[in-house]
Amino acid sequence: MTQARSEERAIALDPVEDAIEAMRAGRMVVVVDDEDRENEGDIIVAADAVTPEIMGFMIRYTSGVLCVPMSAEHADALSLPPMVVHNEDRKGTAYTVSCDAVDGVTTGISGEDRALTARVLARPEARPTDLARPGHMFPLRGVSGGVLARRGHTEASIDLAALAGREPVAVIAELNHDDGTMMRLPALRAFADEHGMPLVSIEDLVQYRERHENEQRLTVELRDTPSPLPRLARTEPVRLPTAHGEFEATAWRQEDGVEHLSLTAPRPPAAGPATTPPLVRVHSECLTGDVFGSHRCDCGEQLDAALSAIREEGGTVVYVRGHEGRGIGLFEKIRAYALQDEGQDTVDANLSLGFPPDARDYAHAAAVLHGLGLTEVVLMTNNPEKTAALSRHGIVVAGTRADIVEPRPENERYLRTKAERMNHALGDTGR
Repeated sequence: MTQARSEERAIALDPVEDAIEAMRAGRMVVVVDDEDRENEGDIIVAADAVTPEIMGFMIRYTSGVLCVPMSAEHADALSLPPMVVHNEDRKGTAYTVSCDAVDGVTTGISGEDRALTARVLARPEARPTDLARPGHMFPLRGVSGGVLARRGHTEASIDLAALAGREPVAVIAELNHDDGTMMRLPALRAFADEHGMPLVSIEDLVQYRERHENEQRLTVELRDTPSPLPRLARTEPVRLPTAHGEFEATAWRQEDGVEHLSLTAPRPPAAGPATTPPLVRVHSECLTGDVFGSHRCDCGEQLDAALSAIREEGGTVVYVRGHEGRGIGLFEKIRAYALQDEGQDTVDANLSLGFPPDARDYAHAAAVLHGLGLTEVVLMTNNPEKTAALSRHGIVVAGTRADIVEPRPENERYLRTKAERMNHALGDTGR
């Protein structure tokens, strides 16, 4: 056990969740790494939240070398190349050329100037021409994969900013004592307590990411550009009378042969003019629930509720094939059911079979919506990941509507697991 890990056990660290909440609120946190790296603590704050006061505080209590970690892709977009061709730093710290903001700064060295430069660096729409080189702020290029790939303060700060829902760009600086020596545990604990900051370790952040990404596929994304929409062949629409009323049906085919179906109902004249975008349900194929009425899930009842609501109000159901068992297929879903019968919940059963809790991809559903001209919708869903996934593919989700059905004894645990471990908004049903 390293010295730092021994001290961490003796000196209580704060939960990673506290650091995420602080970052979300625009406050500073202290992050310590291991003894076999630098064994130092950095003040970290989201770059888009930096104020002159925060910058002044960081300058006062740190070495004064203020760095701005960001993804390599963001650095490239800002034309911030590596500082040197051959990096000889023993820890591989990936400095870029230094910079200042072009507009609104004086000398570039004041707390106000450096805070402005940090905020400019965090802007997703920032351009290379917004920066002057060299300058007084030192961007750092993070490694793809964050702390799971490299256990440094650079990656930890990017991960924390992203987990907090802020732009994945941070400002970091190393804490030191008044005599210039670096601050280490237990002094870091005393400093954090004095100034009301959470103190967390990179090791704990690694464990947090591993645990949550195994359970919920919470991927820390470093500002990837949206993937291009897949190409789909489509049929002409036809009338489709159903038990819920008449719909306009269009079939869609992927290049690999997987087929989908959209069912559209016009808004009835009696409903009056629309005041919101159309109601849309993106429904994942579930043979056992949709066709055979299985009580192990709520899929069939959700589909019925969606068809009834959309027939009454107007809108579209996109029926997505290839999503059986949250993307693992019918065969593996039945194997997962067997594990659930032995006591595992729906998440652990997938993990035991070597699959993520949810393996679905919504790119083809988004392509169908784009093909129908439905780029702004009210989405009928309980699943926040579905909303986020469609948004990443250019669908504006103007609002959501729950698709909640009454639980049955056979699916009560399943619904509770979706609420507690997959963040589905199921209200009282999920308890």
